[in-house]
Amino acid sequence: MGEETAETFTIAEPPICYNNLGEKVNFLQKNNPNSEVTAGMAIRGPDRKPIIYRFNYEKSPPEFQIFVDYHECAHHQTGHVDQPHPPRNSYEHLMNESIADCLAILRMRDEWMRKTIDYEIFINTLVKDMEFIGFPKISITSRLSNIENCYYNYGPAGDFLEGILLGKGSN
Repeated sequence: MGEETAETFTIAEPPICYNNLGEKVNFLQKNNPNSEVTAGMAIRGPDRKPIIYRFNYEKSPPEFQIFVDYHECAHHQTGHVDQPHPPRNSYEHLMNESIADCLAILRMRDEWMRKTIDYEIFINTLVKDMEFIGFPKISITSRLSNIENCYYNYGPAGDFLEGILLGKGSN
């Protein structure tokens, strides 16, 4: 019997990312053989430098990889990484995630997307992965609604970020 293998994808180059303090964010590729999905994590490393870990990027198309990069970059751009992490699923946590999603899709739209198919590939992969992880339908629908609203109704990513930073009293 032949062994079934999962499709693998070329890993996309990460975008340029600077945090809200003007520090360059570095991207580090990591693999987790126990995970079936692509994920990212925005943190400060042991040396306090801003980094984004890119987990299992070969398991998703570049359209999704880039969204994850922009989403994690958004946590650095907004200063979320340097704030105490709010409790999971709290209002503050969900707002941080919604803001990161919005900034991510705006940067994708403004800087990376070549055509509508990129958006469709990204959305299909997001839904598939969220379903695989076990997110309830309402969470998936809510996230997609936020992303779609940002994609179609918001201006440039830089204007959105400026509004977020000014709203927080950041420079």
